[in-house]
Amino acid sequence: MKLELKNMKEWARFLLTYKFALDEVSTKLQILNEEFQFIHEYNPIEHMKTRIKSAESIVSKLKRKNLDVSIENTKQYIRDIAGIRIICSFTTDMYQIYEMICGQDDVRVIQTKDYIQNPKPNGYQSLHLIIDIPVYLTNRVEHVPVEIQIRTVAMDFWASLEHKIYYKYNAGIPPQIQQELKDTADMISSLDRRMLALNEDVQNHINSMNPPLDAAARA
Repeated sequence: MKLELKNMKEWARFLLTYKFALDEVSTKLQILNEEFQFIHEYNPIEHMKTRIKSAESIVSKLKRKNLDVSIENTKQYIRDIAGIRIICSFTTDMYQIYEMICGQDDVRVIQTKDYIQNPKPNGYQSLHLIIDIPVYLTNRVEHVPVEIQIRTVAMDFWASLEHKIYYKYNAGIPPQIQQELKDTADMISSLDRRMLALNEDVQNHINSMNPPLDAAARA
């Protein structure tokens, strides 16, 4: 779709604030992950991916919503311009990261969708949230929404494959493939639970072999 924007410089500056917001959130998460690693000798975040929605995608989404193409409508109705995907090993990591994000004084959680407790009909499981974060510019402060998706490694693999399949079947995915995807998502959910239980068993075994010293022993 051809982009039909009158003031490209104004739009470029507008979208730049979303890049700054992503930079802010990425830095926060890196700090939390490194401190967690230092304290617990374990990092809950395997890796992160960031993206900024293109101007063409924004225009397309506004038109699908039957809205005029304007910065005002974009700011009011589109909250997923800046996005960050956090990949974890276990579902417990996902909730830890969620709590750490919510615990930041300058972060306001606008919306939370828990697809772990309530999976999507296709079997997809993750935590989705939209936060509001301040971006300090030269002459003002902008509060910018950022979409955060938190998934396990296994579910991220499934979601990437599912996205590619849906892209190929843009006219409608066959029911049998939909069912196969659902069954595979259920298998991945089961695998995530088994791997979490295995990890907990290993940690319990390590703790039993290295019990903490009591006060008398430390003295």
